[in-house]
Amino acid sequence: MSPENRLQGRPLVLPQHVAIIMDGNGRWATQQGWSRLIGHRAGTERVRDVIQACLDWEIPVLSLYAFSTENWLRPHEEVQGLFEIMANFIDREIAELKQNGVRIRHLGSLEDVPGWLADRLRSAVCTTQDNSRLVLNVAFNYGSRAELVRAVRAIVEAGTPVDQIDEALIARHLDTAGIPDPDLIIRTAGEMRLSNFLLWQAAYAEYWSTDVFWPDLNRDLFQQALRDFGRRQRRFGALSGAERSRNPASVIGPENRPSIVGRTNGS
Repeated sequence: MSPENRLQGRPLVLPQHVAIIMDGNGRWATQQGWSRLIGHRAGTERVRDVIQACLDWEIPVLSLYAFSTENWLRPHEEVQGLFEIMANFIDREIAELKQNGVRIRHLGSLEDVPGWLADRLRSAVCTTQDNSRLVLNVAFNYGSRAELVRAVRAIVEAGTPVDQIDEALIARHLDTAGIPDPDLIIRTAGEMRLSNFLLWQAAYAEYWSTDVFWPDLNRDLFQQALRDFGRRQRRFGALSGAERSRNPASVIGPENRPSIVGRTNGS
């Protein structure tokens, strides 16, 4: 079943890039008297479901926040458990992901990541590099501020003249280089913050939050997020069509209009 293709008499516009902050695994397990790692393992089932939904609905880019640079502050046992869960997921799913045309990209740094896990991530990226049906960005040991620092350092080390540094150049040095910015960012467990995730790329993203913990996010809720996105009028700092018609003096000519990477649903 795919999302209804019309909304209020007009075509339903789906996001081209969905990014998800998968929150609440530990709390979900704790509420049921289980260990936090059981919650993280349960969360991998939702990952499978969301990947399949994106394939079914032809959403070309999906980014998942799997392990942040701040997650190192969690108890050692939980961190090691998260590493094992990631490795097991790759071992279990990589063949099917490749068969389904999913291309895996890694966002973040592999510095300090155990070699046995870093090797699996590199192998997954290499194994799926020729696929094009869905780009799956796995943000593992990722922090947006660290990403920006890496980008700035690379630009400086290249000796780039100051007057040649612009937004496009910085974007080309980010981990997400070559793909559109996220149109929709979903966060579970009722939190309303980005938590150092895609700070640059999320400048004009639409946000959708639910109180539901990640292990309970089903296909219907994911579809609701897509439909809510389709209802929104994305202006990117400008006016809607109706507002422009009432304020003709405010219209900016094409020659002065800024380029917006990844724009899919504006008016």
